Amino acid sequence: MKGGMVFMRCNSDHHGIALVGSLKDAATAHDLNHLAFEVSTLDEVLRARNHLREHKVPIDFEGRRRAGCQIAVEFRDPDGHHLEIYWGLDQVPDEGRARSPEEWKGAHSLRDAIENPVRGQDTRLADPRLLDD
Repeated sequence: MKGGMVFMRCNSDHHGIALVGSLKDAATAHDLNHLAFEVSTLDEVLRARNHLREHKVPIDFEGRRRAGCQIAVEFRDPDGHHLEIYWGLDQVPDEGRARSPEEWKGAHSLRDAIENPVRGQDTRLADPRLLDD
């Protein structure tokens, strides 16, 4: 992201808050960047994506982000707020070492994220048919 980011956490999640760095140009948003909602299974991310498609909601991003390695679908609510539904956020062990950037593996589709998981990420689906929608 332009301006960089700082990730903060208060538990084992890779991050709970991300602070966006300053930009040379004026920011497009002066408040909250986005809200993210964790779901308990990867199937739920696919169900959300399929529901958004069925209702012709534009999708801003689907796949896997780099830092945190969560698999997500991102879209806007009717008021234009950026929302994310995600699964599989990296967990940071007690010794405090997050996954190194060399292990990050971005993906720009849910299929790519599922078929090419990062180390330790089990992307098997309970209902593989969800990927075909």
